[in-house]
Amino acid sequence: MKILILSVGSQGDVQPYVALGAGLQAAGHAVSLATSARFGALVASAGLRMAPLQADFMALIDTPEGKRSLAGGNPFSLLKKVEPMLRGMLDECLAHASDTDMLIYHPKVLAGRHIAEAHRIPAIVAHPVPLFSPTRAFASPLIPFDNLGGALNQLSHRLLIWLSFSFFRTMIGQWRSEVLGLVPGWDELSLGGRPLPRIYGCSRHLVAQPADWHDHSFISGSWFYDQAHTWQPPAALEQFLSAGAPPLYIGFGSMAGPDAARITRLIVSALERVGVRAILARGAGGITADQLPPSVYLIDHAPHDWLFRHVAGVVHHGGAGTTAAGLRAGLPTLICPFFGDQVFWGRRVMAYGAGLAPIAQRRLSVDRLATAFDALIHDDTMRRRAAELGALIRAEDGVAQAVRWISRQ
Repeated sequence: MKILILSVGSQGDVQPYVALGAGLQAAGHAVSLATSARFGALVASAGLRMAPLQADFMALIDTPEGKRSLAGGNPFSLLKKVEPMLRGMLDECLAHASDTDMLIYHPKVLAGRHIAEAHRIPAIVAHPVPLFSPTRAFASPLIPFDNLGGALNQLSHRLLIWLSFSFFRTMIGQWRSEVLGLVPGWDELSLGGRPLPRIYGCSRHLVAQPADWHDHSFISGSWFYDQAHTWQPPAALEQFLSAGAPPLYIGFGSMAGPDAARITRLIVSALERVGVRAILARGAGGITADQLPPSVYLIDHAPHDWLFRHVAGVVHHGGAGTTAAGLRAGLPTLICPFFGDQVFWGRRVMAYGAGLAPIAQRRLSVDRLATAFDALIHDDTMRRRAAELGALIRAEDGVAQAVRWISRQ
């Protein structure tokens, strides 16, 4: 079967789909991955066919407007810039899907469900976060409340699903009519009169499969694409790691706040107060520093599956991929969320006992960080729970579970 996977965004939005695509290809399917051209080398490393998209959301995030939005500003200020990019992406995805038997897509790629309808082929929504299957078991991961009660939980999912697509409904409706020859109206959760299948690449030990889900929704376990075997660490990093106790890892991935220098000063001051070593990951600009003490090492990038073998705990923004990677390594975790599902993962990690209560970016302080850093190193109960969870996640084999479920669709 020829399968086209569609995903855009940061590396955390793309790498799980590389893992999923590699698993599907190993099962005998011909897999292409349509994503931003900046991830061409990553896609090629898995032996997948690259279908490049011009849409570069990471470049947009790096603008002043993008940084203000991620730091808690008005996210709707970006809509005027995002819409032309999304409109072009719809046409690009359609062109890449001209000879495809099945679509698997990240919901950010708005074209997936509509191309499947026009071509009369099956489609599957795939996401690391359980966002598109309403349930009474927990509230939508996009709101800052874990449990509103059964009926309100379910309502929160439906409301957030509607809101997620409402801003682009006019644009998509016009595209459906003018390009695909389809009627403007549609339901994002159905295709051909049947429920649209939805698969989630997260651990069942953090999010148990809700009892009120039907067969069209499935939690498979996380989709990991390891790169340690192809990556050579710089000598200076190896020297730092061997020069003392295992450090903490601190990085905010694709999140780039408006005052990275201030956040970095808070982090370094807290580390020095409690005498803890650390590796800081520059990421997309959430951390920056010109001068650091010898106990702190700054990196631009290192594969999590390599780096997390060498650290004592992780501090990050709470992206689904980074959260899963840290927990798979059995590491106690502190999540410092910016927005969205990051708060959800922080609560889930804390509830399991594998990490601390999340500290929102706007509430970061030297006192709070110092207390948290000390606990990550010295709280034996939390470290034991994190190690237990790591063993469970390593045994899940989410890609294999996903491939079996997709094949049954």
